[in-house]
This record gives sequence, C-alpha cells and structure tokens, in this order.
Amino acid sequence: MLLLLPPSETKRDGGAGVPLAFESLGFPSLTPTRSSVVDETIAMTASPEAAARALKLGPKHAAIEVERNRVLRSASTMPALLRYTGVLYDALDAESFTAEQWRFAAESVAVQSALLGLVGAADPIPAYRLSFDSRLSPSLKKRWSAVCAEELASVQGVILDLRSEGYASLGPLPVREGVHYLRVLARDESGTVRALNHFNKQAKGLFTRAVVERGEHFESTDALLAWAADEGYDLTRSSDREGELDLVVPEVTGTPGKLTAVLRATR
Repeated sequence: MLLLLPPSETKRDGGAGVPLAFESLGFPSLTPTRSSVVDETIAMTASPEAAARALKLGPKHAAIEVERNRVLRSASTMPALLRYTGVLYDALDAESFTAEQWRFAAESVAVQSALLGLVGAADPIPAYRLSFDSRLSPSLKKRWSAVCAEELASVQGVILDLRSEGYASLGPLPVREGVHYLRVLARDESGTVRALNHFNKQAKGLFTRAVVERGEHFESTDALLAWAADEGYDLTRSSDREGELDLVVPEVTGTPGKLTAVLRATR
C-alpha cells in the first residue's frame, strides 16, 4: 500500500546526511525531471529579487529561502518525514518512530514534493523552497504530472491520497479499485457533518501515524476499512464522491491538542 502526503512550506534546517544524491531517492524514473527542476531552482537564485517573485515570497523570508535554494546541491540532507514540519508532521511525529515503524514508512509512505516529485518517507532530502504553484516554465504541473502518474500506476494494493488539491495535480492517481482520496470531515453535536478545516492536517497526520503503527500492507479497501473500524475510526466509502473515503471525526474547538485526545480516545 501507499499513503501519499502533501509536503509543507516549512522545513527543518540542517541534517547529518550527505548532499543530495538522486540515486539515493526512491522512484528512480523521476531522476531526469528532478535534475532539471533542481538545476532551474538553483539558477533562479542568481537574481534574488526574481527568485522571490517566482517563489511568491515576502520580504521577511525571501533571503533565507533563496539561500536554501542556492545551496541545494551541497546542503546536508535528512529523511523526508523529518525534513518537513508543521501541523501534519507534528501530529505524525516521525522522530519517535521505532526502527520497525521507519522500515514500514519507508516502504509505504511518500510525499509529493514540488522540487523532487514523489519522495519516500526515508529519502534524504535538503531544505528547499518550491511550491506546486511556483512560477517555473514549463509549469511544475506539466513537468511532474505524467511522470509521477506513471509511477503511481505501478503501485500495487491500496493507495490512500492525503495530498491537497494543488499537490495532487502533480501526480494524478490511477483509476482502479483500491485507490482513494481521503476527505476529513467533522460531525458536530447535532450530527451534522461538514468539511474539517483548521484541524484537517492534524487529523491526517494522526491517521497516518496510526497506519504506520499498525504496520500492515492492506491489500484491499475492505481490509483497510475493517482495520479502521476495529480501531474506532469512522472511515467509510464516500456516499457522494466515487472513489473517495471519508474520515469523520468529532468536531472540537480550542487547541489542536484537543483533536489528538478525541481521536486517540476512539482507538
């Protein structure tokens, strides 16, 4: 199975690994596109002002982010799940994975990067700044869509897509049984179900964490749904969107930590 995560705009600095080496990344057919996107991203930094415009950066962060891109080929690397920060990755908490959980994540979790395409959970990557809508020509969608779609079409078993719409466009899913986009919804006290906004990313991170802790390669949607039901998750096939799954969580207010408590209380 494969869980597809979005990246985050924020990245952790530093790393202990060697500089970026395409041969150490998963999905090797993406190497030619990776090389061209990395080289163009570095070339942009020759004009910091133009780079800031292309990356849609404000003055507060422009210098730091442009410098990150300037040293892409020489900067230290770290596993992708440790590089990304923010709400989803805080909830996932890959830093606390056991060795066995890292092994499973390396086989079963990928991130859709605008810079490198699909990257495995443990793939060593540098800090960078590039988003799905950054201004490159040809566009990142044109560069990544076909090659990433071909990689995803070769994946066997369940694919669960937790990416945002913009990043999902960089790697369209194959159309077959067992391939699903995951929507996170909230149920309020009256029973009304609606889209979950503020806590959407945290719920996705917690759910991914639960799948990694389980460590099972689900071979069918029914097997995934059965496990989720046993764990207390309200995960079902969408009634109005073909091919999608709905994860419904109780609506909570206040700090994000409250959602953690609510989700874990159902398990």
